[in-house]
Amino acid sequence: MNKTLIVAACLLAFAGMAQAQDAGAPGNSAADNGGWTGSGEFGFASAHGNSRTENINAKLGLNQENEYWKNNFFLNGMRSKGEVTVTDAAGNTVDRFSTTANRYDSGASVGYKLDPRSYIVGAARYEHDDFGANLWQGIVSLGYGYIALKNERTELSFEIGPGYKRYRPANMTVLVNGVNTVVRRPTESEAVGRGLVNYKYRLTDNTAFEDTLLLEAGSKNKYYQNDAGLSVSMTKKMALKLGFQVRYNSDTQPGTKSTDTLTTTNLVYNF
Repeated sequence: MNKTLIVAACLLAFAGMAQAQDAGAPGNSAADNGGWTGSGEFGFASAHGNSRTENINAKLGLNQENEYWKNNFFLNGMRSKGEVTVTDAAGNTVDRFSTTANRYDSGASVGYKLDPRSYIVGAARYEHDDFGANLWQGIVSLGYGYIALKNERTELSFEIGPGYKRYRPANMTVLVNGVNTVVRRPTESEAVGRGLVNYKYRLTDNTAFEDTLLLEAGSKNKYYQNDAGLSVSMTKKMALKLGFQVRYNSDTQPGTKSTDTLTTTNLVYNF
């Protein structure tokens, strides 16, 4: 309960600060600071009573686009706790409040424009997931990007190119002499093809839709991630956003699902 009150107070203070900025003098536009823009997202949910769960997710993104550069930097995190049924050392079944999800990822892409539409892009991404198909995965790539469409309402861009990926599959639990034993799986590496499709569409003056599809395909593992989001602006700085993410890994151990989904409702601060 105390955590919920603290988070609510922070969100109210956050909203008040944004409204104060909106009411004051106009801030610098992206053109005034080299084309830089950014946004931060935060979501929290807590349930107590017959069931007990706590979920938190946060995102930070920075973008730059001007005459010469098209750059992107991001940092995301997600953690969840809930009641799970486990068997203790005595063989009794008990309920414990423990971590059920813990994931963070970070990455960047740096694009140098050849002309107003095309650019050369270098990208890197790292992800750690305690409960996913892979404990961690990292990729670096170099490719070509093209801005197919960009106006006040719509934006569509593509990126494609080769890359190199390393990842460590999640541990396996096997039966050895009648005892469940955790086996560490070796780190894998391979050449991959990386593709990115980014689409933005402004439905109304205060409502926008965005969808980003990432593909990292190799002979051992194919990774796909799609992030869709619908945001509604409350002020010039603040918005509410509904997001839906789908992640797929083809290389999974028995008993582990290839597809993970995440639905979020976040408060967004644009700067």
